[in-house]
Amino acid sequence: MIRRLRFKFVCANMAIVTVMLAVIFGAMYQVNRTTLEQEIVDQMRMMVAVDTVMSQDGREAAPPSWVWDNCFILQLNQNGSVIGVTQQGVDTPPDWSVLEDLAEIALSDGRESAILERYSLRYCRVSAPMGDYLVFVDSSYEQSRLQDALWDSVRMGIASFAAFLVISILLARWAVKPVERAWKEQRQFVADASHELKTPLTVILTNAELLQEPGYDPAAKQTFSRNILAMSRQMRELIEQLLELARVDNGLPNAARKRVDWSKTVADAVMIFEPVCFERGHSVTSWIEPGLEVRGDPTRLQQVAEILLDNAGKYANPHSVIEVDLRRISPKHCLLSVSDPGAPISRDDLDNIFKRFYRTDPARERNGSYGLGLAIAEGIVTGCRGKIWAESENGINTFYVRLPLLRQERTALPEGRQ
Repeated sequence: MIRRLRFKFVCANMAIVTVMLAVIFGAMYQVNRTTLEQEIVDQMRMMVAVDTVMSQDGREAAPPSWVWDNCFILQLNQNGSVIGVTQQGVDTPPDWSVLEDLAEIALSDGRESAILERYSLRYCRVSAPMGDYLVFVDSSYEQSRLQDALWDSVRMGIASFAAFLVISILLARWAVKPVERAWKEQRQFVADASHELKTPLTVILTNAELLQEPGYDPAAKQTFSRNILAMSRQMRELIEQLLELARVDNGLPNAARKRVDWSKTVADAVMIFEPVCFERGHSVTSWIEPGLEVRGDPTRLQQVAEILLDNAGKYANPHSVIEVDLRRISPKHCLLSVSDPGAPISRDDLDNIFKRFYRTDPARERNGSYGLGLAIAEGIVTGCRGKIWAESENGINTFYVRLPLLRQERTALPEGRQ
């Protein structure tokens, strides 16, 4: 799939590039052709002007050396008949009848200047005080220059096409990387979800089959029923987290982006989890700067704080202190940190800990967790244009959440706080 996507990306890019190159070099060739034609026509008119001046002075009416080896000027009367000719570079003077035929063809054509392909001549009609003139020049020079320009355009087009092809291939690899990563994560997510559901389903099916056996006493059957109930609750919790993760991935509607008192939300979460942490043998200390407001969904933002507190309570060392700190770190941002002493988290685990179904091993055991809580928290924080990350130093594991403050809160820091 990824290869086909890259191939389609390159084909689409090269189709656009081909059209653009054709238009650009076609326009350049047309401009060069028009410019060259105008240059030649101007020189042909200048030849008539020189010829007229020299004839009035009584000198020999021979034009100076131009870029053409063969050229001649025909002077016409009012009826369009040839009454005079000036030649240059012509070893054998053209037959008079041929000159009249050329004049007739040029006059009947109706255009001011054009190329007579049959004779390889370009003509130009010029009106002067002494009468009308037809200037004929060899068109091989013009054709040669146009052909050179055409081949230059073709070579430049091929070189540009090759360069864009290489760029498109590299760009396709870069552009498809997020899709490839998302595709791999999706496949991994499906595999992990299937694995998580497989275990409780196996337990449920096994205990349900045992319930059908007549050889077990009521106490054993009651045990089988409890196992089925426990696994069913476990599956329900997993499915609820999967649904919550799907809702987070869909993003928040604009209506859900409300003004949230982040200080009060964190304080409420700490109050809820203090008894839970106490039962686990931990204590909680907090320092929360009041009046910090952010924009988001109040319920989901509280869920972020609860996930971090629950995560700290599960993996902190026995009888340790969990520290919660929320303060403004700049006029535009506030920072929440939840720290707990525990088994150090490796650098690889820190890079992957927010992935779905990811659980560090062996330092962090399952403890009833599916590895979705931090992924949900990351989705919520990202949806609020914030950032969440984890650090592990000196036996202290800390999770940070940085959120943008509302504009009204973007004031100067209190004195002494950096």
